[in-house]
Amino acid sequence: MTLSDLSVRRPVLATVFSLIIIAFGAIAFTTLPLRELPDVDQPVVSVSVSYPGASAQVVENQITRPIEDQLSGIDGIDLIRSSSRDGRSSVNIEFSLDRDLEDATNDVRNAVARAQGQLPVDALEPVVQKNDADADPILWYSLESTTLDRIALTDYAERYIVDRLSVVDGVASVRVFGGFTRSLRIWLDTNAMAARGLTVQDVENALRSQNVELPAGYVQSEERDYQVRVARAFDTPEQFDRLPLRSGADGAVVRLGDVARIEIAPDETRRLFRGNGVDQVGIGVVRQSQSNALDVARGVKAEVENVEAALPEGVHMVLTTDSTLFIDRAIERVGATLIESTLLVVFVIFLFLGSWRAAFVPAAVIPVCLVGSFLILSIFGFSINLLTLMALVLAIGLVVDDSIVVLENAQRRVDTLGEPPLVAAERGTRQVFFAVIATSAVLVAVFAPLLFVGGYVGRLFVELAVTVAGVVVISAFASLSLSPMMCSKLIKPAKQSTWLTRFMDGMLDKLRASYRASLEAAMNAKPIVFALFGFVILGGGFIFTQLSSELTPTEDRGQIQISINGPEGAGFEYTQRVVNQVEAILLEYVERGEVARITLMAPGFGDAGTSRFSSGGGRLTLTNWEERERSSADIETELNQRFAQIPGAVVRARAASAFQRGGGGGEGASIVLLGSTYEQTAAVAQRIVDRLRDNPNFQRPRMDYEPNSPRVLVEIDRERAASLGVSVQAIGRTLEATMGSRRVNTITDRGEEYYVYLQAERDERSTVDDLGNKFVRSDRTGELVPLSSLVTSRTVGDASERRRTNRQAAVTVGASIAGDYAIGDAIQELETIARAEIGNEPIAIDYTGAARQFKQATGAIGFAFGFALLIVFLVLAAQFESFVHPLVIMLAVPLAVSGGLFGLFLFDNTLNIYSQIGLIILIALGAKNGILIVEFANQMRDEGRSIRDAILEASDLRIRPVLMTSIATVVGSIPLIIGHGAGAESRMTIGVVIFFGLSVATLLTLFVVPVFYDLLARYTKSPEATAKQIEEFDHAEAAARPAE
Repeated sequence: MTLSDLSVRRPVLATVFSLIIIAFGAIAFTTLPLRELPDVDQPVVSVSVSYPGASAQVVENQITRPIEDQLSGIDGIDLIRSSSRDGRSSVNIEFSLDRDLEDATNDVRNAVARAQGQLPVDALEPVVQKNDADADPILWYSLESTTLDRIALTDYAERYIVDRLSVVDGVASVRVFGGFTRSLRIWLDTNAMAARGLTVQDVENALRSQNVELPAGYVQSEERDYQVRVARAFDTPEQFDRLPLRSGADGAVVRLGDVARIEIAPDETRRLFRGNGVDQVGIGVVRQSQSNALDVARGVKAEVENVEAALPEGVHMVLTTDSTLFIDRAIERVGATLIESTLLVVFVIFLFLGSWRAAFVPAAVIPVCLVGSFLILSIFGFSINLLTLMALVLAIGLVVDDSIVVLENAQRRVDTLGEPPLVAAERGTRQVFFAVIATSAVLVAVFAPLLFVGGYVGRLFVELAVTVAGVVVISAFASLSLSPMMCSKLIKPAKQSTWLTRFMDGMLDKLRASYRASLEAAMNAKPIVFALFGFVILGGGFIFTQLSSELTPTEDRGQIQISINGPEGAGFEYTQRVVNQVEAILLEYVERGEVARITLMAPGFGDAGTSRFSSGGGRLTLTNWEERERSSADIETELNQRFAQIPGAVVRARAASAFQRGGGGGEGASIVLLGSTYEQTAAVAQRIVDRLRDNPNFQRPRMDYEPNSPRVLVEIDRERAASLGVSVQAIGRTLEATMGSRRVNTITDRGEEYYVYLQAERDERSTVDDLGNKFVRSDRTGELVPLSSLVTSRTVGDASERRRTNRQAAVTVGASIAGDYAIGDAIQELETIARAEIGNEPIAIDYTGAARQFKQATGAIGFAFGFALLIVFLVLAAQFESFVHPLVIMLAVPLAVSGGLFGLFLFDNTLNIYSQIGLIILIALGAKNGILIVEFANQMRDEGRSIRDAILEASDLRIRPVLMTSIATVVGSIPLIIGHGAGAESRMTIGVVIFFGLSVATLLTLFVVPVFYDLLARYTKSPEATAKQIEEFDHAEAAARPAE
C-alpha cells in the first residue's frame, strides 16, 4: 500500500500529517534569526597599532612586518592584508569560512603578544578586534548641541555613550568622528626656553618627574591601616603654569608658564564632521565580522533610546545613516511578493479548473510547504533572509505542480472513466506516483551540487538550495498524502460543474485538438523541428556571448558614498575647502527632496587617527524609494559628472553595494599587483594606468601607491653630534616634541584621564627652516647646541600609505567604469592589459573586494551548473532505467536556458549570481514537463501501444497539467519582475530568467520532446521490462509445476 492509498483510506491521518508539519514550522518560525543574506561573513580579525609621528615606511618596517611575521603560522588564514599609513598600522586577517571567530581571535592575540617585544617603545598598545579595521559602521549617529562646545560634546560622547553602545552584543567598536578630544596642550616657546637655558628634554623630564600620582605604602596603627598616596598636584592649566622646571643661580625658579602657553584644548583640531551643513560629532557603530547586522542594529537602537532619555539639555542625538533600513525594506518587499505570487498561482489554478473546490486542492499544499520550510531552515541552523525568502517565492509555482498533476489525473478518471471520486483519487494518484517522485527527485538533484560549491558563493547559496529542495520534498509528501485525500472529498464529475468549468474544459478541448494536429504534423516534419531546435540553441549561445557579467546587479540601497582625495601632502585647510564645495553641491539634492541626510568628514574614514589630512569622505542617505523618481545609480552618475568639475581633488560618488567590504571607497574595477618591491610594482602599475587613460571603457584610472607625499628628510652629522656630546635620541625627541606633538603623561578630570601634549607654537613650525631653530643640551658641557649646527634637511617625496597582501608589496590599479560597461567585462579587459604590461617581470595579479568575489563566483557557479546537469541526467537514468529517456527529457534544458538568456538580453540584464541561480533552477523546470510526457508514454507502451501512438496519446493527455504547472510557475514569477522598492533589481533578474526560460521551454518542449521520443524510443524499453520478463518466467514455471 502506497502513501497515497493510505491517505485516501485514512483521511484524518493524512490531515494530521500536514497539520504536524504546519505546527512545527510555525514554532520554528518564531526562533529563526532574520538577516539580509545567509551567514557567510568571513571571520575577520584586525590588528591596529598607532605610532604617532612615524612615516608610512617606518610603520611598515617596525610594526607591520613584525606583526605579519608572527601571524604567518596561524592555521586557517585565507588572506592577510595590511596598510601602513603615516602614524598607524592596520593588519586585517581573513580566515577560512569554517574557522571559529573566537578561536581565530585568540590565536591573533597570542601572535601579537609575541610580536610586541619587537615594536617601538613609543608605539601605542596594539588593538585586536573581530572586524575589518576599515569596516564601515552599520549605524551612524550625530550629536548636536546648542549648549555644549565640541570639546564638551565629544567628552560627553566618550564618557556616557561610547561605552554603553560598545557592550551591545555583536558590536565590535564604537568610533567617534569629528570630535575634539579633551587634552592639556603645552605650547612651547622655544625662544623663551633658549633664553633661560632650557631644552625640550628638560621640560619633558620635569613633567614626568612631577606630574605623577604614586602609591606610598601604608600607615599601620594598632586599630586601623591607612593607605598612603602621593596626590597629583597638577590637573588644571593654572596648576601647570606653576610647575617648577629649574632654579637659577640667583635662586629664581623658572616655571612652565614662563616658557609655554598652557590650555585645555583638543588633542587635534584638524577634524571635521558635518551633517546637512551643521558641525556635529559623529558616532559610528561597527559590528563584529560574523554578527547579525539586524540584531546588532536593534540592540544599539534600544540602548540609544535609554541614552536619549538622559541627554543634557540642548543636546540631540540623531540617527543619520542606517544600513539595515534597506534590509528591513527588502525583506518586507519579498514578503509582499510572496503573498502576491501565492494569490496569482491560486487564481491561475482556478481559471484552469473553473472551480474553487478543485482549486482548493493544490492551494492547500502551499501553506503546508511554506510554513514547513521554516522547520527545514531551523533543522539546518539557517536564517530567514532575502535568499531564502526568494527561494520560497520561486517555490510557489513548484509546490503546486505535483498536486496539480494528482488533481488533474483524478479528475480525468472521474470524467472519462466514470469512477467515483474516492476510487479515482486512489487509482489516479497511484498512476502518477512515479512521475511525482521523479520530478521531485530531479528538483532536489538540481540543487544538490550547490551544497558542494566551496568558498563564499557556495556558502551564500547553500541556504537557497536547501530551502527549495526541502520545500520540494514537503510538496511531494503533501501531494501524495493531503492532495489525494482532498480529491476524494472535493472533486465531482464535469456534468455537475459550473458554467466556468464547462467553458474552460471546452477551451482546453479545442486546444488539445489543435495541439494534437500540430504535433502529428511535427512528427511528419522532423527536419523542421530539428532545425528549430538548433536555431534556438545557437541563438541562446550567441546571446550568451553578448551578455555582460558582474557579481550582482546594481541595487538601489538608498545610500551613496562619497570619497574625496586631494593631492598628496595637502593640509587640512585645503581638504576643508574641497569638502565645502562638495557640501554645496549635495545640499541642492537635500532641497530637491532626493536626499534625506548628508554627512561629510575629514580626514577620510580610513585616515582617521593618522597624520594624513588630504582625504575626506561622506555618505548620502536618500529619501525612501517611494518618495523619489530617480534611482541611486542615476543620482550617482549625475554627482560624478558634477564632482569632475571640482579642481584640485578627485571626488567620487559610489552607490552602496550588497557585497561591499571595508570602508574606504572602492573601485569600479580593480586588480592588485603583487611584487617584491614597491618601486618595481608601481612602475608596472603606472604603465597600466597610462593605457587605461586611452581606453574609452574606463574613467579616472588611478593606483594607490603614490610616492609624492612631501617629506622633510633630516640628516644628522653624527660625528659632530658625538663630538659635542649630543645623542641622536635627544635630537629626535626634540624634533618630535616641537615640530610634532609628543604625548608626555596625563591629567585627571572627574574620574577620566586625558593626555598631556608638548608641541611648539604654530609660528615656530610653519617652515622647513624652523627645524634648525631648536636647541639640545650637550651631555658633555651642559651647554645648549642649536640643531642648525647638527642637522641638514632636504625635501623628498614618499608614499603616505603602503599596502601589502599576503606579505608582498601590493599596488592596486583601479578605474571607474564608463557607461553600462559591466564589471565582469571591465575586470577581464583590465586583467588582459595588466598581463601584457607585466610580461616576464616577477609580478602576480590578485583581486580584492567585489572583484575577488566575482572571480570566485564565476568558477563556482559554472561548476554548479555543469554538475547539476550531470546529477539530473544520472537521477533520470536511474529512474527510467535508460540512458536514452533522460537524454530526450533533458533536451528541454537548453531550450529553457536559451529562453532565460533571451529574457536577460531583452531586459538589458547581466549574467550575475542571481541570474545564474535562475538558470540552474531552469534545469529542473525544463526537465519537469518532459518527465510527465515520457512517463505517460512509457505507460502507454506497457499497455501495448506503438511508440508513436503512445507519445501522441501521452502528449495529448498531459498538455493540461503541463500548461497548468508551467503557467502557474511563470505567473508566480511576475511579481518578481514588476516589483519595486528595496532589492527590486535582484528579484527582477531571477524573475526574468524564470519567466522567459520556462515560457520558451514549455512552448517548445511540447513538440521537441515528443519528436525526439518518436525518433529514439525504439532503442529503449520500459523500466519494468526486465522485471516483467522475470515475472513471466516465474508464472510459466509455476504453471508448469502442477502438470508435472
